[in-house]
Amino acid sequence: MTVSGQCRPQFDELRTTFERNIASGEELGASIVIDIDGEIVVDLWGGYCDSERTRPWEKDTITNVWSCTKTVTSLAVLMLVDRGLLDVRAPVAAYWPEFAANGKEHIELRHLLSHTSGVSGWEAPFGLGDLYDWEPASSHLAAQAPWWEPGTASGYHAQNFGQLLGEVVRRVTGKTLAQFVTEEIAGPLGADFQIGAREADWPRIADVVAPPPLPFELNALPQDNLLRRTLGTPPLDADAANTAPWRRADLGAYNGHGNARSLARIMSAIPRGGTVDDITLLSPATIELIFQEQSNGPDLVLGVPLRFGIGYGLPHKRLVPYIPDERICFWGGWGGSMVVMDLDRRMTITYAMNKMGAGLIGSPRSEAYLRTVYQVSNA
Repeated sequence: MTVSGQCRPQFDELRTTFERNIASGEELGASIVIDIDGEIVVDLWGGYCDSERTRPWEKDTITNVWSCTKTVTSLAVLMLVDRGLLDVRAPVAAYWPEFAANGKEHIELRHLLSHTSGVSGWEAPFGLGDLYDWEPASSHLAAQAPWWEPGTASGYHAQNFGQLLGEVVRRVTGKTLAQFVTEEIAGPLGADFQIGAREADWPRIADVVAPPPLPFELNALPQDNLLRRTLGTPPLDADAANTAPWRRADLGAYNGHGNARSLARIMSAIPRGGTVDDITLLSPATIELIFQEQSNGPDLVLGVPLRFGIGYGLPHKRLVPYIPDERICFWGGWGGSMVVMDLDRRMTITYAMNKMGAGLIGSPRSEAYLRTVYQVSNA
């Protein structure tokens, strides 16, 4: 299986690494794009959409990009901040009054955007079917108490990030998050990205292949353990992403469907100063909000050092030594997908794949690709 697309000569090593991973089976199917100030200098895709290797990964193949969805969800919220409809330092309850219940009246919008709200998941009982029903899922979160003191530390909002922020979007615009993304981001930009997936697009979706199991049993952890509470309610299940209910749902934390090209098209807005071609999504002042550090230390859910600005992860030498400690914001998806926005280089790097690797944020494959890109960029 050959790799298709185009690649500037200086990134030939990236192409070689990608081709080697496809040929060895380390990669099943994937796409990689690099946008530098609006010019696509790398646009590669290859491999297969299915484990049986019967369907080639095509130029318009899309897949579930897991938590790279969060990068688009944060962009949607920041667009509303830019329009003056939201304030990152206002209480969430100013827009969603029911959220004030149980001691959450002082939680600010920036706390949701930086995973520091103390509401990193749903209280049990809460099952996979509950996840797909917007109104009860939102009400469930509104009624809860925080699991730690808001604003004091991050605790990755792995599954409910889109529910929390999507409800705020709905309250101020009257649109669902999925609708807002389609009508005000993907549509105007001509980007092949959606939260959930229209049934007409299902034939071109590359089903995800579940990663290796966690090296421990989640349910063996103490019941009050934040990792167990966050990822176990509902149980995090990669295979669910290949089902009809998942694709019909509005899950702005992790059911965005797209590819590296569409992610780069959308997220290049940030390195390009807020404007993609002639479409302005953000002002430079709003982009600066991203780099206001909200937390820096061990994440209470994942147990690894994380550094969050407003809406995005910021470089951290211990977690992501392969991303320079510069004006860069990023996030990755379960199994390896990745979006990196480098403002000094006006560069956006995106990677989407269907064979999931180990790791909730990036994977050894995405690390190898990013190291190669930065070796070239720093040469």
